Amino acid sequence: MKHLLTILLSFTLAQAMATTIVVGKGLSVATVKEGIDMARNGDTILIKKGSYKTSNVVINKSITILGENFPELNGENKYEILILNGENIIVKGIHFNNSGYSDMNDFASVKIVNSKNVIVDGNHITNAYFGIHASNSSHFTITNNIFFGLRKTEQTSGNGIHLWKCDHALIENNNIQSHRDGIYFEFVTESLIRNNFSHDNIRYGLHFMFSHHNQFTNNTFSTNGAGIAVMYSHNVTMMYNRFEENSGDAAYGILLKEISDSKIQHNTFYKNTIALHLEGTTRIEICDNIFKENGWAAKVQASCSDNTFHHNNFFSNTFDVATNGTMVLNKFYNNYWDKYDGYDINHNGIGDVPYHPVSMYAMVIEENPNALILLRSFMTSLLEKAEKAIPSLTPENLVDDLPQMKALKL
Repeated sequence: MKHLLTILLSFTLAQAMATTIVVGKGLSVATVKEGIDMARNGDTILIKKGSYKTSNVVINKSITILGENFPELNGENKYEILILNGENIIVKGIHFNNSGYSDMNDFASVKIVNSKNVIVDGNHITNAYFGIHASNSSHFTITNNIFFGLRKTEQTSGNGIHLWKCDHALIENNNIQSHRDGIYFEFVTESLIRNNFSHDNIRYGLHFMFSHHNQFTNNTFSTNGAGIAVMYSHNVTMMYNRFEENSGDAAYGILLKEISDSKIQHNTFYKNTIALHLEGTTRIEICDNIFKENGWAAKVQASCSDNTFHHNNFFSNTFDVATNGTMVLNKFYNNYWDKYDGYDINHNGIGDVPYHPVSMYAMVIEENPNALILLRSFMTSLLEKAEKAIPSLTPENLVDDLPQMKALKL
């Protein structure tokens, strides 16, 4: 009891002693670095509206940085701006502009290093190589920020939000564009990506590598170079996201590579070149999704096994499913296919004739992509009808035995 009273007394005294340090042009504290040097744990630094040249300022105290009407901290295209290296740090309401670029180092507007319980909230980050870069950190949040990157090339642009070797992060309500990857995870665990809008990035809207037990929900990934990529990870949950108009020669809604024990549910894939590409995946459940007006709704490579597609809607896709082999180790059932022309004699809502979602033409294109020029030609239509009557090229076992007669209410 005595020990507890001592802790409570110390906390109360710290609160009572906390002060607000005002930084502004013409004031006694004129630079952000001066304010941080003066501050003690628990203090708040209020930065007045204006522009402040700021370079490589390190914060290793438990303090709050607040901006009044988005003051600009300018890195002069040479420097990192703020480096957070501590616990219980809050940065809010700042305009970070013109952080530096380096071929050797990952320069960022805000760098979080070896930190815990950090909040970066409600900031504007423009002309940044990396927007926010976090490493070896845990239990932090990056929320309500607006990012606008350099949008040069993959080699000369960094990521909007970049996490390396972190855990228990919350990435929420951010608007990210014009970076290499909107959001990047590598060796990140037990983290949540929610309600973000990642669009018009050079490569991926989201990029996962070696990151397990993470969730991303209610995000929109639109008009990125290649949608999102989830690689070499397991136990990833992807729910209620929108993947829209990620189009190009090698553009995906989602690219899955060497993924296992994960779930893709209640997502919408709209007008992507390839909505969902699976390669080397195992035990993925794909259910309750809408695939609409994509080039390919799903490409399932022969290296995939024990994946399940069920209760999805497939509307107006050029190709519903494509594969590059004849061996089928995945299951399809209870999906709605708008191309299905079977019948339901007993009126139970399930087609009496199985549906083969892989067309002959899709198999031909996998072998010879140049054959795509013949799409919708009379000869192709004729061959498709012949293949349905006497299947020979399409995988016999890649079939939905229980096709839905009506679109599912998802």
